[in-house]
Amino acid sequence: MPGAHVFPGGVLDAADSSPDWLRLFAPRHTPPRFGLGPEPPRQPPFPGLSYGDADPAALPDDVALRICAIRETFEEAGVLLLRPRDSARASQEPSLALSPPAGLAEWRSRVRSDPRCFLQLCAHLDCTPDIWALHDWGGWLTPYWRNTRRFDTTFLLCCLREIPSVEPDLAEMVGYKWLSPSEATECFLSKEIWLAPPQFYEVRRLEKFASLPALYRFCSDRSLEAAEKWLPIVFLTSDGTIQLLPGDELYVKDSDFLEKNMSTDKKTEEIVKEGKVVNRIVIYSPHVYEIYTTLPSENEHVYPRNYVMSKSHTAHL
Repeated sequence: MPGAHVFPGGVLDAADSSPDWLRLFAPRHTPPRFGLGPEPPRQPPFPGLSYGDADPAALPDDVALRICAIRETFEEAGVLLLRPRDSARASQEPSLALSPPAGLAEWRSRVRSDPRCFLQLCAHLDCTPDIWALHDWGGWLTPYWRNTRRFDTTFLLCCLREIPSVEPDLAEMVGYKWLSPSEATECFLSKEIWLAPPQFYEVRRLEKFASLPALYRFCSDRSLEAAEKWLPIVFLTSDGTIQLLPGDELYVKDSDFLEKNMSTDKKTEEIVKEGKVVNRIVIYSPHVYEIYTTLPSENEHVYPRNYVMSKSHTAHL
């Protein structure tokens, strides 16, 4: 999404799940999950998405995804979420990013050209990717209505005690902002930045937490099994678009609905007023979204407060 403000990330590479990582995690951290806890249950495949046969020697998917996220954050932002190999895993407070190494630009160029070089960088620094600092926040899949590449995206969240230095690569990442959830919303409304619907929803979800320690406690206490991956169903109204999310009374877990648009001759306002049990994003234009949810927030996850735009596009809750 060129021009959008997104979270750092990228495509999983075979190097991220390579069994060569076992040597680096040894001897303190043992396979297959290096102390991450029990393996989360596998979710059923979504329609239209296919995955190749996994290498039986490869690292577990959620370990590889964490390594991928840490590698891509280094490639794009120059931020190294690494931990010295001899450090203990358990921690009662957020982590710290590693100081940028000498020859940062050269290492980033090498890793960008060949993801296998990220393992070489970690070995050179005598560190492992800090997979324990990343919490599985959930994930999103691209809806079917877009005639573009579709993505199966996992969102991982990391809490840091100090703001790390950032060096954009000026290729994939040309700028950056550290924003609180409320600041991100204001920047979006003023058209200073553009957020895709999933990012806007997650920013509004993060605003439910009063502080970083509260967010960190929630992530630390949350079960690995609680993370969900959502495939929005697109519901076209006569004057807008609604993305239906799991839990919404109109969300039907049937492949016919997941693979095709739903539509109605009614206006968006009518559909919104009729809803009783809802979890949805209403899209009027690229900078005008509304969020409606009546689902209760539980220990497993939180839902954002309803977010409604006034006619003058001034937000009110």
